[in-house]
Amino acid sequence: MSDILKKYLTADRGTRIQALRLTRAWRTGLAHQDLPPVLVGLLGELAAASALLAGNIKFDGSVILQLQGNGPVRLIMVECTSTLDLRATAHLREDAAPPADATLQDLLNADGQGRFMVMLDPSGRQAGATAYQGIVPLEGDTVAAVLEHYMKHSEQLDTRLWLAADAQACAGLLLQRMPGESAPSGAPERSDDADAAWTHCATLADTLGREELRTTDTDTLIHRLFWEDDLLVFPERSVRWHCPCSRERVAGMLRTLGRGEVEDILAEQGRVHIACNFCGRPYDFDAVDCAALFADGPDTLQAPGSDTLH
Repeated sequence: MSDILKKYLTADRGTRIQALRLTRAWRTGLAHQDLPPVLVGLLGELAAASALLAGNIKFDGSVILQLQGNGPVRLIMVECTSTLDLRATAHLREDAAPPADATLQDLLNADGQGRFMVMLDPSGRQAGATAYQGIVPLEGDTVAAVLEHYMKHSEQLDTRLWLAADAQACAGLLLQRMPGESAPSGAPERSDDADAAWTHCATLADTLGREELRTTDTDTLIHRLFWEDDLLVFPERSVRWHCPCSRERVAGMLRTLGRGEVEDILAEQGRVHIACNFCGRPYDFDAVDCAALFADGPDTLQAPGSDTLH
């Protein structure tokens, strides 16, 4: 099975285990994005991580993860909602041709000024209200290392991640220590048994190879790692690719440009071609399509909220 998030808890309830492997959803997301393999790998790892984290949020909204720097890659960004709708994008700088063996630091942190951002964005946020946002230096040679560093130092959560991706699949395994009971000092108390269970799970997961993680279905992987352990199993959840761009939204954007500008583009190019700046899906409007945009309205029709593609 793929495109399914699996969740477990160790018998002592001290360690959360989550795993997923995305195939159909991931390939759908890459269908209109022309990215070099090294960047596909990074984007897929971040996409898998976002779905693992979104599976734990307690509000209706989304988790957004963003890597940004001054290297050959300008931006990598993924978003996964609380309903596990996923989208992801990456943008190279003009004329950039990253080598196949480039590391995350090579791609994004050439000047040491790269940043990693985590945003928790509730749905229906009122105007003027801000989403939670954490920004830290881009530390670590892998997506997993960057996220582990962030979770440890910004969220005070012991978290381990194993991630792997290529153009066919992206996959991830997450271990997270559950908060213990509070001691009089206010710090969480953890039993020796909980410490032992955490170490045991991490030791088993450290035997995973990237190829094994990427190509093995989740049920087989969990059984292979934890077959001796009594795990509490939670209901599985489906992950799907979803970008809200649509032909209707593009049409609304073209109306805001006005008849004159649309006709100028037609005269120069013979069509109006627009690609979603997030997922890359193309939308083409010929002369007949463009005439229909203004058939029943003024030369310029204001369409609030449709001036950009998200």
